[in-house]
Amino acid sequence: MEINRPDVLAEVEQAFARYEEALINNDVDVLEDTFRDDPATIRYGAGENLYGMDEIKAFRRARSPVGLMRTLERTVITTYGTDFATASTLFARDNAPGKIGRQQQSWVRFPDGWKVVAAHVSVIPIPA
Repeated sequence: MEINRPDVLAEVEQAFARYEEALINNDVDVLEDTFRDDPATIRYGAGENLYGMDEIKAFRRARSPVGLMRTLERTVITTYGTDFATASTLFARDNAPGKIGRQQQSWVRFPDGWKVVAAHVSVIPIPA
């Protein structure tokens, strides 16, 4: 299995960047399109556990668009073969001083493109 094949890595990096841009601008259509529309898709958020795309959509549509800007640090995207990847990043928000966010996503290539099938977001105090 080839890890981080350059062309596959570039595709996932582009999909990840598209998601990040949509996240900070609250582009709900792109945010929903990023996740696999399937009951098996899971997103554990900072304050919610979402099982299936219906719950993810309900969360996205109800979320306030205020205070979503963030700065990413230590983003690591790794591809495995041509159809699976992980993306991990730390993030900071001005409205959460003393906290660091952590985000991990599992991406799978489907006929309609790269989709997140599982995600985890958490926020913790900045480690000493």
